Amino acid sequence: MNPRIKKIEQEIDKLKGKVASYQTRCRELEQQKRELENTEIVGVVRSMDVSPDELAEVLRALRSGAPLPQNHLNKEDNNHAN
Repeated sequence: MNPRIKKIEQEIDKLKGKVASYQTRCRELEQQKRELENTEIVGVVRSMDVSPDELAEVLRALRSGAPLPQNHLNKEDNNHAN
């Protein structure tokens, strides 16, 4: 076999190994990022002092583009006034 072809094949194999390693590392970093985002979201939600039902209602309203439920708005207004 032509030595140049063999050299190129070796370089291809080496690069394929690096690509696989980088893809694995990228997936790991994406998972870490997702976990940190989830932790941050949970912290924000818990700080809002709303029940799970109220939270679900607010999220449905936001998703549909409807105005926020009044009971949540009143809580927010009361919290800012204190």
